[in-house]
Amino acid sequence: MMETLPDIAIAMNSLAENAVLQQGGGPSIEQGAAAALGIGLAAIGAGYAERGIGAAVVGALAEDSISPGIGILLTVLPETLVIFALVALFV
Repeated sequence: MMETLPDIAIAMNSLAENAVLQQGGGPSIEQGAAAALGIGLAAIGAGYAERGIGAAVVGALAEDSISPGIGILLTVLPETLVIFALVALFV
């Protein structure tokens, strides 16, 4: 994962330069594509958060530290980010 972060930074930098250098005066990305990009990034972020939370919940359940209901709640909590992104799309 850490090896690809510089590549992502370079790609985002070139995207920003292309947006600045565009001569047409219009947006460099369409509205639908921007919404799809926002929702996709929100889903990736939620999945990344659930990875660590899920592992911690399984460990806590194995030690009987928490109840299963709290574990499910903690695991599903990052998904509210994607729900908020979908609400922002339709509002």
